[in-house]
Amino acid sequence: MASYPFVTLDVFTDTRFGGNPLAVFTDARGLTGDQMQALAAEMNLSETTFVLPPEDPANTARVRIFNRTAEMPFAGHPSIGTGWVLSQMGRGTDLRLEVPAGIVGVEVTDHGATIAAPRPLSLGAELAVDVAAACASITPADIVVTGHRPVEATVGVAFIFAEVTGEALTRAAPDLAAFRQAGDSDPAFGDRLSLHLYARDGDTLRARMFAPNSGTVEDPATGSANATLAALLLSLSGAEAGGWDIIQGVEMGRPSRLRATARRAADGVRATVGGGCVPVLRGEATV
Repeated sequence: MASYPFVTLDVFTDTRFGGNPLAVFTDARGLTGDQMQALAAEMNLSETTFVLPPEDPANTARVRIFNRTAEMPFAGHPSIGTGWVLSQMGRGTDLRLEVPAGIVGVEVTDHGATIAAPRPLSLGAELAVDVAAACASITPADIVVTGHRPVEATVGVAFIFAEVTGEALTRAAPDLAAFRQAGDSDPAFGDRLSLHLYARDGDTLRARMFAPNSGTVEDPATGSANATLAALLLSLSGAEAGGWDIIQGVEMGRPSRLRATARRAADGVRATVGGGCVPVLRGEATV
């Protein structure tokens, strides 16, 4: 049996036990994909990452990201947290992480990091308003459709985005049966049906993300979703660039603050997301 070191940290916060927790296995050489999945399920966090040597020596590392049930092509807080941990280990402050969705650039500061999403904005299918409402235990009238209807969008991993009223966001709760029915009704969504709700609060956005089909009933802070949200909002405007402060996780008792930006580029709308990182635990797993 071999031992594999890991650390945990809270991302999108400057306070321990806030933000979104993450486990990072800092040297995963020798682990199989099945073992990584088992360790991620055991950690029981939104995501766990496993650091491997890069396939291209010009990059910093190859990173595999697992949620409780599956490997992910890209995720925000795991990329931010993994980049920050590698920087603390002496790997520099300008990192390039290889993930299945592409290359994630990470700019690290003393207290956090900002990542550039690996792909430009891409839109997918709409989700019926009544289905989105049922999944969130709200009414169709609670969903704001003046800007857009509930729609799938991605800059590396896909979410359904729905704008809702502020009051509806506060009382929303995932309906597990409705999520299962929606996933079964459309194989394009299935276990990966992730619903990101947001509401406008002055110059700030408030957000919540539900993905119970893949084991995350609610996520404290979803970097990839909020990066995509910034790209989506910019695409609906006439602006060349924009930035948003986003609050998530308040209803879970894990307040998180994210800064997401978007800009128009030659290949489409590109996005970034960043926030603070706070170390929590370290240990090792024997496999």
